[in-house]
This record gives sequence, structure tokens and C-alpha cells, in this order.
Amino acid sequence: MASCSRDNGPRSRSADPPGGLKTAPVPRERETSGEVAESKRELPRWLRLYFYGMHGVTLDVLLSSIQGLFNHRDPQLVGFSSPYLCIIHSLTHFALEKIYSQKRCFRGRRVVFHFVFYPSVYIGLQILIGNINTLTGEQVRVVSATQLAVHYLLALYFSLVFHRGMSRLHYSASYPPDAVGQPRSKAGPESKGNVHSRGPPLPPPHGLPGLVRFLFFGMHGFLDEVIFTAVFNLVEKSDRTMSGHTSLWSFLMYGSCSFVVEKLYMHLHFSRGWGTCRRLPIYVCFIYIWEFCWGLVLRQFDACSWDYSHYPYNVMGLITLLYLPGWLCLSLYQDVLSNVMLRVNCTKDGDDDDDDLSRENGEVNGHLPESNKKCI
Repeated sequence: MASCSRDNGPRSRSADPPGGLKTAPVPRERETSGEVAESKRELPRWLRLYFYGMHGVTLDVLLSSIQGLFNHRDPQLVGFSSPYLCIIHSLTHFALEKIYSQKRCFRGRRVVFHFVFYPSVYIGLQILIGNINTLTGEQVRVVSATQLAVHYLLALYFSLVFHRGMSRLHYSASYPPDAVGQPRSKAGPESKGNVHSRGPPLPPPHGLPGLVRFLFFGMHGFLDEVIFTAVFNLVEKSDRTMSGHTSLWSFLMYGSCSFVVEKLYMHLHFSRGWGTCRRLPIYVCFIYIWEFCWGLVLRQFDACSWDYSHYPYNVMGLITLLYLPGWLCLSLYQDVLSNVMLRVNCTKDGDDDDDDLSRENGEVNGHLPESNKKCI
């Protein structure tokens, strides 16, 4: 132990307590972690509502397409939803988020919460929404045992998987320009000392995994097609229910296409410095090639859900230039989505309500030390 009388030893200051004791300095790592924590926050309300609606539409399409497969053996796997249902799903999931936050009141009774309380609230809310038309005096819809079983399984999915996954997502108000790479600039006096302006572009240090981004873009493709077909039915058929449809195959097609277009955006915009006008033709050409290839393969199995043979400027009924303005708009919106996704991070220390595990890890007042946080 160093003596206080040595020249190089610790000395007491006027502000220190008597006896030469002084407050231990805050480690640099702790300061850095605090700065990072302050720069991250939960997903904004608008983004959560957006994601909830998109996720709800995906479940509608999934369940209706599976039902159609069992009833009609349709290889096209067509499912249905509507913009109205999208709004209802957004509000419903937002309310369920508040219900899920009350799990802290069930300390030591997590089984009761996850398997009894939350499913009861979820099923009751779904029955209420399903019978909302009874306010006009129509007959109350009777929920079958099969529907109750499906609602219960969905409730377990939301309680045990969905909400926990959402709690691990954080949103940064901005991201540093050098985190995603910078366009190369010519060497000059103003570029001295700027390593990133002359070096290779750097990938995002933190972000969503590729699989999560693929799922996001696939669900967003469902939402795009449902809205487009609903508006089309409203204009062409005066269908005020605005029922839209899409296919499960579209999930794979849109998810993979948007995933590649995002990679193009990252390379062309951040690495090469290309503007929007130079990127759009590449986006549209790739989209048309992707749609044509997918349609050509699906047609071999009678699973292609679209046919543009009655439209002008079509190629084998699989693509048509009539939709060029729509693809241009979606390509522009794709860049907006990519910028939003760059700010969303997935952390390992998500929502953990396992009381036994918390006690084993030394949880104090509902918080885990940084060294004991685990991903379940």
C-alpha cells in the first residue's frame, strides 16, 4: 500500500474528507457507457404505431392465407387485410403495450401474468373489436373454440416474444456521418487530418441484424400491397370496405428486394456519393428484373398472384411500365426507410421479467448491474 508521505503518492485535497481519503474517480468506461445510454432511447411513438400496424397486417395476411390453403388448396397463398385493420392494429397493440408494462405488478407470479392475465385481456380486446359492429344493433358474433385457441396462442406470442423483442429496440435521434461511411473526396488542404474522407467507408457499427431487416421489409411489402389493392378496389369497384390482398410469396419477394435495394443505397449514396437522380434508375431496373424473375418462377407452379396481360407495355404479363410511377415513389420511400433503420439499434439487455434469474444475478431495485445483464 502506498504511503501518503511519498511524493508520488496520493495527496489529500482541501475538499477531501479528513484522513486523506478522497472520492474515487468515475471510470472512463462508465462515463462512456452513460453517454451512450443517453444517446439511445426507446422507439418513438410514431414508429411503434407504424410497426404495430404493419405487424398486424402481416398476421391478418398470414392467418387468412393459411385458412385459404386449407379450404381451397390455393398455391398462390393469397391473404387479406385492409388499411382500416392496420389502424385498428396500431391502436390495439399500443394499448397492449401499456398492459404489458404492468407485469411489474406480478413480481414472483410471472406465470399468472403471461398465461392468464395477459391472454385474458388480449382475448377480451379482440372479441370487443370483432363485435364493434354490434353498436349498430346487429347480432353479436359468437367466437368459436378454434378462434379462442388461436387468440390464446397469439397472446402467448405477444407476451413471451413480441413485447420482449420490442423492448430491445432503441432509437437514436441522429447517427454520426462517419458511422456509415463518407463519399471519397479529393485530397486537399481542407482534408488533412480527416481520415474518413480519404479512407474506405465504414459499415454501421451498431444496427439491426440482417434477418430483422429482412423481416421488416417483408412486412412493409405486405402493407404496401394491401394499401395499393384496397385503393384500387375503391376506385375501380367502389368497395368502401377497402379490402386489400397480397400473397405470402410477396413477403419473400419484397423482403429480399428491399434488402438488396438498401445495400445499393448504402453503397451508392455513402460510398460513391451518388445523388437521388442517379440512384433511381438502378433501383427501378433492379425491381423490374426481380419482379420478372420471381413471377417467372412462381408461374411454373401456378403460384403467381399477379397478371398484367391486360395492361399496356407489359412483358409476359409479369411486369408493366404502367406501374413505373409507383415504383419510383416506392424507391424514394425506400431511402427514407433505410435512414430510419440506420437509427434503430438492437441491444442484448432487453426486458427481463424473470424474478428468479434477477435474484441470481443480483438485481437491485429492479435494475441489473451492467456486468450481470444477460440476453434471454
